[in-house]
Amino acid sequence: MTVQSAFRAALLDADRDVPSGLTDGAGRPAGRRFAVYRNNVAVSLREALETGFPVVAKLLGPENFHMVAGVHLRAAPPRSPLMMQFGADFPAFLDSFPPLARLPYLGDVARIELALRRAYNAADAAPVDPARLSRLGEDRLHTARLSLAPAVSVICSPWPIFAIWARNRRPGSPKPIPGAQDVVILRPAFDPEPHLLPPGGGAFVAALLTGAPLARSIDAAGNGFDLSAALSLLLAQGAITDIQP
Repeated sequence: MTVQSAFRAALLDADRDVPSGLTDGAGRPAGRRFAVYRNNVAVSLREALETGFPVVAKLLGPENFHMVAGVHLRAAPPRSPLMMQFGADFPAFLDSFPPLARLPYLGDVARIELALRRAYNAADAAPVDPARLSRLGEDRLHTARLSLAPAVSVICSPWPIFAIWARNRRPGSPKPIPGAQDVVILRPAFDPEPHLLPPGGGAFVAALLTGAPLARSIDAAGNGFDLSAALSLLLAQGAITDIQP
């Protein structure tokens, strides 16, 4: 292990010894100073996770969240100096962390929060004129490909993740009831927001994101899919940026 690797490993694990050779400004062993530095780094990373995943933090409560965040930051330390990228592994970690098995929806709630952060930093894109859709005949419409803005993403979950998110972020939101929910992240201006999709909407948007034509995307959504509601939402939020007949 290199000196740099040993320093990094000890910095993120309080059970490790202070790396040999570290001294303070007077040439004395830097044990106490290193411990303070190590604690400050851990606290900063926990606070970064709490800022990035406020609903998960609220659902777990401060003490439990600090414990979970501490385990995560040691299992998946930052790989980039850009702190906005820290936490990309957090949803998958929540899925696989045994003490949280009784809260199986946490990972998908975290995926909403991660997608909101990514949408905020996504590139801008001008929305298409909705009249372009109405000018297409039925045959051309079904073979058309709809390009979506870079900020758009979708999360499909067997849990009522939109209701859980809204209950903890929007005062007065109804109590979640069991059931699957698909959520799309849209950013019509500067602030991204999650939106609840109609049944099958997640598969529909996911197909559009892969470049599938409209007819194939509708097929992916399944029977009973409300195409009008989904397209109205995407158009109203400026999520469609191009139509390729």
